[in-house]
Amino acid sequence: MTEDQRLVQAVLARKAGAFERLVREYQGLCWHIVYRMVRHPEDARELCQEVFLRVHRCLHQYRGDSALKSWIGQVAYTIALRHLQRRRIPLVEPPDDEDGQNPLEQIDDGFDLEAACADEELNRHLQAALESLPPLPRTVLTLYHLDELSIAEIAMVTGLASGTIKSHLFRSRRQLRERLEQRIGTFS
Repeated sequence: MTEDQRLVQAVLARKAGAFERLVREYQGLCWHIVYRMVRHPEDARELCQEVFLRVHRCLHQYRGDSALKSWIGQVAYTIALRHLQRRRIPLVEPPDDEDGQNPLEQIDDGFDLEAACADEELNRHLQAALESLPPLPRTVLTLYHLDELSIAEIAMVTGLASGTIKSHLFRSRRQLRERLEQRIGTFS
């Protein structure tokens, strides 16, 4: 039995502190997904509470086919997505001209998001550039680079095809690079 399955069994058996342990373990991931999607702290807090209420009610449906992290991430993503849909907030910008490039072939453009976060001034500019991205690309980008989820895990969380995720990653990194270059000059 995996650690995930033991934790799920403990929660389902109503063992003292088990659900609190689950929340502590996954609240950071939940916050990252929800907040990156909705960008409003109060809405994000309420939606995170809704996520864990849904997890508590539906945990018996978790079958262990994927990591518990992916399953909870999927719940968080779905709740945030529905929130945006109710508010009629677009998830992505309309596609622009790709200059004849195939984003699936050029997923790694050499832009290192983690290294960019290291410099404090650059970090402020990077956060502003991230804020300017639409909800879905911003979320996919941060799940991949900051939360270090694989493309397969992001696909499980979002329900998007791997190619779509790669395309979002390519476009959002390109947009980040362009916005950062506008603010602070050219990257080497």
